[in-house]
Parts: sequence; structure tokens; C-alpha cells
Amino acid sequence: MKTSLGKTRPMKRKLKHITVSGVIIFAVCLVILLRAPGKKAKAEQREEPSLRPVAVALVKRGALVNTLTLSGAFRPYQEVDVHAKVAGYIRQIFVDVGDKVQKDQVLAILEVPELSAQVAGAKAAIGLSQNAIHRSESEIQRALSTHAAYHSAYSRLKKASESRPGLIAEQELDDSLAKDKESEAEVAAARAALAEAENQLAVAQANLDRLSALEAYSHITAPFSGVVTKRYADTGALIQAGTASDTQAMPVVQLAEWSRLRLVVPVPESAVPQIHLGSLVQVRVPALARSFKGKVARFADALDQQTRTMETEIDVINRDGTVVDGMYAETDLTLSRSEGDLTVPIQAVNRNGSGATVMLVNSRGEIEERQVTLGDEGSNQVQIKSGLSDKDEVVVGNRSDFRPGERVAPKIVDMQAANAEAGS
Repeated sequence: MKTSLGKTRPMKRKLKHITVSGVIIFAVCLVILLRAPGKKAKAEQREEPSLRPVAVALVKRGALVNTLTLSGAFRPYQEVDVHAKVAGYIRQIFVDVGDKVQKDQVLAILEVPELSAQVAGAKAAIGLSQNAIHRSESEIQRALSTHAAYHSAYSRLKKASESRPGLIAEQELDDSLAKDKESEAEVAAARAALAEAENQLAVAQANLDRLSALEAYSHITAPFSGVVTKRYADTGALIQAGTASDTQAMPVVQLAEWSRLRLVVPVPESAVPQIHLGSLVQVRVPALARSFKGKVARFADALDQQTRTMETEIDVINRDGTVVDGMYAETDLTLSRSEGDLTVPIQAVNRNGSGATVMLVNSRGEIEERQVTLGDEGSNQVQIKSGLSDKDEVVVGNRSDFRPGERVAPKIVDMQAANAEAGS
């Protein structure tokens, strides 16, 4: 019995070890079977080529704006050489290049000795005329008194002669009448002398006014507020009168108005009908990296026969004086604008002799070439009349790199921001 029991126990241990080993082997095989499909799928995924990305833009409705970018140079709103009205030597000059001046501010004073003497002579002539008037007024009073006495005497003699005929001799009566008439003529002469003296006073006063005006011109003033851009003369320089056409009179200074500037741009012949006075524009100055508000203020209304362009001026306010004469600037003139049109970027359109086509990514992610009908064209967008719908994805990248039917990975780009960045 002992012997049989001893043999039975080792056999049970062997069976137990065999069972555990089998379970382990089964588990390992099960894990391998479960992992095999995943590895196979990953292997297949690695074998499938990755999709090429393509830049696309959404077809959408919006404003179609046609703008024209023009460049030009700034000019002062006003610029003038300030001349002297009378000839003289500069006694004092108060300004130099770069000085800002206000309207009617004195820029220089001229020394004109002969003019001062003429003014003094004119004042003396006025005094003489005034004295002559006083004398004439006295003469009139004396003549009136004499005439009153002679007239009274003649009236008494005539009355006595009429009351008692023969009492007064005819000769005496005639002499009294003659003195009465003579005194009356002296009154008229005194009054004429007074009128002449008054006329002489008026002439003297007019001459004084003329000379005083010329003397005032010895103070050279600014015709408008601005900046002195050139100074031609110094203290002591002889300045000729700027009114003489037969002499080359030297100006004193050059003055320019900088608070407001003119941007002169050439508008092509094709865009002339779309230019309107009062249109507001943005003016970009690359040298300052700044933009300013401007307004179309005036245009020549005639084409240059050589360039076939029309000179157009845009007024720009320059309060802080940062923009200077001759600076280069650019502006965008809006020629036309429409709302609600179906538009795509110009880069997406391929034009040919019979029409135009675009490449788009369809719902299956494949490249498709489609015929479209174009409408109006703006600066960056073009109107689509037929062939596309809202939210279609059109290719804006390099069209030659893709073929119809090719599967791609579309990447939507904002063309408006891209164009704005390119423009800046």
C-alpha cells in the first residue's frame, strides 16, 4: 500500500504542472491573436501615402471693391517768394530757414531814407493846405462884413432917394451900388479860395496816404501762416522793388504752407470717369510708416497728351508737420463698389480663350476642375456669375502642382488678411 501511494503522489504533481503550462501557453497565443489585427492595420496605414496639403479659400458673398493704387509726391498747399514792394536796404531780418511764422508777422524791415523824407514833405504840404483854409475862412468873414456894410449904405441911400427925389445925387447912388456889388464879388472870391484850399488839402492828404502805404511796405510781412523754406537776403542787402517788371528783383524769403499739403497723383485715362471730388482716401507714407486721411480736392480735368493721365490733387492735413515737401506716398482710389456678389480670389481663376476655370476640393476630398462664368473684377476678388456655390473650397495655391481626381488635404486660408499683409 505504501509503495502504491508513493507512486501516485508524483504523478499527480506532474499532471498539475502540465495543466498550468497549458493554460499559460493558451493565454500567450490568445494575446498574440488579439494583437495581430492591430499591427496589421498599422502596417497598412504606414503603407498608405499621406495626403498633400493644398491652400483653399471659401467661396462667399461680400463686397466687390475695385481700387486703383497710385503714387505721387507731396507739395506745399501754398508756396511763394516774398518780395519787397519798395526798394531799400534790409535794416533787420527776423526769420531764417525752418522758422514757423504766422500770417501778417513781420519778416524783415527795410531802410528807405528818401521815402521817409517824402512822407515828411507830404505832412508839411497838409499843414500848408490847412493854413490856407484858415486864411480863406477869415477872408470870407471879412468880405461878408464889408459887403454887409456897403449893402446897408446903398439900401439907405436908395430909400432916401425914393422918398425925396433929387435929395441924393445919382452919382453918389451909383457909387454906393458899385461898392455893394464889389463887396459881394469879394465874398464869392473868398469862398472860391476856401474851396481851392480844401482841394489842395485833399490832394496833400492823398499823397500822404500813398507815401504812408509805401512806408508800411518797408515792413515785409508773411502773407499766410507757414514755414520759411529759403532765405535769400541778409542784413544790409539792397532789395529792389518787386513791382518793376524790367528788373530781376531778389526776393527776401520763400514761404510755404505746411499745415495742409497737396498729394499730386497721375490718374490713368481709363479711371478718369470714376474720379469724384470729395472722395475720402487713405494716404500711406512709407518713409514714416504712417497713414493719413486725405480728400480728392481737385483735378486738372484734362489729360496729359504724353502720359495719357490726369493730374489729381489730394489734400492732406499735416498738423504736426511730420510730412515734408517731396515725400513719396501711395493711395488707393476706390473706382467702384458692389455688395452681395459671389466672389473668389483672383488667384483661384485660370483664364483661357473660351472662358475661365477654377480648381476646387469636392466633398470626397478630390481635386475637381470646374468651368465658371466671371463678372466684375475688383482689386483682389472677382465676381462669379455661375459655376460655384457658397462655401465651395477653391484652390488658391500653385494650380500646376495638382491634377483633377487627386486626393488632397485642404487648408483654408484667409485671403483678405494675406492681401492686406502683402499690401502693407
